[in-house]
Amino acid sequence: MKIIEIVTPSENLPAVESIIGQHDSEILWVNSSENGRKMIRAMVSDEQRQSVLDALQGLFGSDGQSKILVLALEAALPRKEPTTEEKESPDPVTATREEIYNEIEKNTRLDSTYLLLVFLSTVVVAIGLLENNVAVVIGAMVIAPLLGPNIALALGAALGDMPLMWKAFKTIIAGVGLALVLSVGLGIYHPMNLDSPELMARTDVGLDSMALALASGAAAVISLTTGLSSVLVGVMVAVALLPPTATLGIMLGAGHTKLAVGAALLLAVNIVCVNLAAKVVFLVRGIKPRSWLEKQKAKQSMTAYLVIWIFSLAILLAIILFRQGLPIY
Repeated sequence: MKIIEIVTPSENLPAVESIIGQHDSEILWVNSSENGRKMIRAMVSDEQRQSVLDALQGLFGSDGQSKILVLALEAALPRKEPTTEEKESPDPVTATREEIYNEIEKNTRLDSTYLLLVFLSTVVVAIGLLENNVAVVIGAMVIAPLLGPNIALALGAALGDMPLMWKAFKTIIAGVGLALVLSVGLGIYHPMNLDSPELMARTDVGLDSMALALASGAAAVISLTTGLSSVLVGVMVAVALLPPTATLGIMLGAGHTKLAVGAALLLAVNIVCVNLAAKVVFLVRGIKPRSWLEKQKAKQSMTAYLVIWIFSLAILLAIILFRQGLPIY
């Protein structure tokens, strides 16, 4: 349940009230401003919020005089009993398309804060790997600066938003590149400890790693679309992208090419599986654009996106089976 606040010219008031009423939502109050506009506050359920927002956007179009604000609501008393339709409906997406976009888009910003987080977490995780300090490695995992841009890449494909996909791609490349450069330097100048189980674990990849990455990517998107952001901490630890990146750089810096290949394969598996699982969940949860034209663009990008990642996953699967000496077919 959240508050939707609408600021719009007075002539739109009847249509706004009709939309709110049609979606079984409650208008709390209507106020007039000095410039002839109306301010309407309505309490809207999680199940109806996306439909209400879509209807209001369709009403206002490109009207620069109207604004829609979604405000958090801690509690509402007396408590409203759920309708029969709400009780019988399947598990809904409780976060709207716009809320998910705002939450994820900020993770694509390639700024000094992001680069500093990548720098610090790379140094922390590299030291943890070399010293075999599990607590330090987990601490670096929770920072997880590389997970957000990958989820944003999947959301951009779901919405057909090429600018968002491009921003996410640039952020991923910059983050992985910086982490690799730093870890290569550490691999050159820091004494190598091949007896570290934490380090060596990131040079081996199997089918279990692929299953873990797929499940974690799906869990990340489910947590975002249902508002259960606390789940993300577990996802960050389960499928952290930084440890294999740091391991790859350390092994390259130390000249252990064979071990570096294993770390690179694990990193590739994590990235592909997270993106593929995230896109499938966005598709299943019905996260798509509002207008027909945008839906067509999103359908095209979604098809290309799925083909690319499924093909990449098939190649990685063949490589893993080959390395393990298992039959590929």
